Amino acid sequence: MKEREKFSSRLGFILISAGCAIGLGNVWRFPYVVGQYGGALFVLIYLFFLVVLGAPIMTMEFSVGRASQKSAALAFQTLQTKGKVWNWLGKFQMLGNYVLMMFYTTVGGWMLSYFIKMIKGDFVGITPQQVESIFNNSLQDPLLQVFWMVVVVALGFGICSLGLQNGVEKITKIMMSSLLVIILILVIRAVTLPGGSEGLSFYLIPNFDAIKQYGLLEIIFAAMGQAFFTLSLGIGAIAIFGSYIDKNRRLFGETISVCTLDTLVALLSGLIIFPACFAFGVNPGSGPGLVFITLPSIFNEMWLGQVWGTLFFVFMSFAALSTIIAVFENIISFGMDLFNWSRKKAVIINLILIMVLSLPCALGFNILSDFAPFGAGSTIQDLEDFLVTYNFLPLGSLAYLIFCTCRYGWGFDNFIKEANTGKGIKFPKWTRVYLKYVLPCVIIFIFIQGYYSFFIK
Repeated sequence: MKEREKFSSRLGFILISAGCAIGLGNVWRFPYVVGQYGGALFVLIYLFFLVVLGAPIMTMEFSVGRASQKSAALAFQTLQTKGKVWNWLGKFQMLGNYVLMMFYTTVGGWMLSYFIKMIKGDFVGITPQQVESIFNNSLQDPLLQVFWMVVVVALGFGICSLGLQNGVEKITKIMMSSLLVIILILVIRAVTLPGGSEGLSFYLIPNFDAIKQYGLLEIIFAAMGQAFFTLSLGIGAIAIFGSYIDKNRRLFGETISVCTLDTLVALLSGLIIFPACFAFGVNPGSGPGLVFITLPSIFNEMWLGQVWGTLFFVFMSFAALSTIIAVFENIISFGMDLFNWSRKKAVIINLILIMVLSLPCALGFNILSDFAPFGAGSTIQDLEDFLVTYNFLPLGSLAYLIFCTCRYGWGFDNFIKEANTGKGIKFPKWTRVYLKYVLPCVIIFIFIQGYYSFFIK
């Protein structure tokens, strides 16, 4: 039996795990939700839920990965050989990785294409309406959409093909370190803009009027959802990195490091977006419109705007690629674990498979735009995003939770023993009742709330 590859350093493990968790939602959703629901008030509630909701499940994913030395494909049945239900859960989580990459690769392509546009100066001296038409026209060009998707897929698998240490770890370290430097440069530029202080006040000072406007419960639910979804939990994309580390460190401390990095990037994104939007009198919306229409228009108005815009889209490309590389690594490990494929074979087969599976999303804005799964204006991307966000992530997280606390699974004692092996911060044993009875109810609530907000609200 081949010995499992390992990370060369603890820093590599933390940066790659954080890279997986740090996605585009940190940039285009978090600042908007913070602003909408009361600024610092929302952030405090969010941080509370990150600790009580996200951190335990991330620790469980790391523990299952490290104890089994396998990807999600075989991790459950390696640790619990009785009952086929755990085997099926592994397959469910595998599927979640593929569905996530079916649309994330296209969005990653948008980031790279905008980085090139910024370098070329395509946005220099044009109106916000023209910026919007550039984005809309690119969506309607099937060749362009497919081209950039293929570039992202080839880039991601190319890095993974170099191996865990020489490819995934080395490149992600460079990207994540660069991402943190770039984001700090952009923050300094944004907060020093004339009028930017208003944006800072809006973002950082608790706004208790939001409680009157939305009600405390809605703010709590929004913070709970953001804390839960920000870490990419439930599909084994985090667990795989647990299988690549040694037993020198306790896993709760590693989880806290990853959560801190993820939150830092999300908070710093707000320090770029709000001062910039307020300085130029623009409404800080959410989603693709913010990144591809609002911000390029703002960079246009800035001194050296082309430089800041280029830096911003390098940052966005790195945020997208770090997640894509992490999930590709997980997908490659499925083939290596299940079929004993070499890394090269797993890369080639999945490269072709992901390119084919990503086509519906890339073509969903043009050739396949008549297919509107949720009614007029919806796209294939909306369907794929819905499947991951509202199904694979919460149900997969619930599976880890039950597996690590139930005697028919791996059991709490085994989980605690694995999590607390090594030195560092201990995972508290007194959480047993909370993890076994309270947290599953919270996740079921988030699952139901997700469907309610998507279909009824």
